[in-house]
Amino acid sequence: MSDQGIRDFIQHDRHDFHSPPLLESDAPKHPMQLFERWFAEVIEAKLDEPYAFSLATADRDTHQPSLRVVYMRDIRPEGIVFYTNYSSEKGSQLDGNSQFSANFFWSAFHRQVRMGGEAVRLPASDSDTYFASRPRESQLGAWASHQSEVINGRAMLSERLSEIEKRFDGQMVPRPDFWGGYLLRAKYFEFWQGRESRLHDRLVYRQIENDFWTLNRLSP
Repeated sequence: MSDQGIRDFIQHDRHDFHSPPLLESDAPKHPMQLFERWFAEVIEAKLDEPYAFSLATADRDTHQPSLRVVYMRDIRPEGIVFYTNYSSEKGSQLDGNSQFSANFFWSAFHRQVRMGGEAVRLPASDSDTYFASRPRESQLGAWASHQSEVINGRAMLSERLSEIEKRFDGQMVPRPDFWGGYLLRAKYFEFWQGRESRLHDRLVYRQIENDFWTLNRLSP
């Protein structure tokens, strides 16, 4: 396709959304209940990787935002959990500036969920339990990869992996102290349901204190 063809496609490809409404009367008092309801529906529909979400963090000094896709690995009453190398870009940024934004997009359902709040490290025992549940290959990979570090080619990774395999040959692989989980404590939720004529439904929850949340509708 030509450059002009690509631009024409971007400008003119259109899809209207014919989806059920998202009404205040259907919204529970706690946003995690609605999130779990929506997540259960995408699981039942067997969508690919429904737990994938975009996570935005920002550098404490420059305030430069960074965005990437990560995997949710737990849902808790106070938020969602993901795991990473603490020394990675996202880990370093969250340790220096705990504020985050996250977004789930399930295109087959014409739905998005935005979250914002504060990230905290999980207790070591929680990270130990999850790490032990991972496939051995993933455990070894966590040791071999100094995530976000500049390396001199793929061969360096292979060499590190070989060293780690020898180191833990015939042994259980323990969790590295530089790897673990974060709990994303959401204080803001926006539930977006695509509707006809771009008049989408947008319901926003904001935490006032503890389990008290306000609920408002935003204009699309």
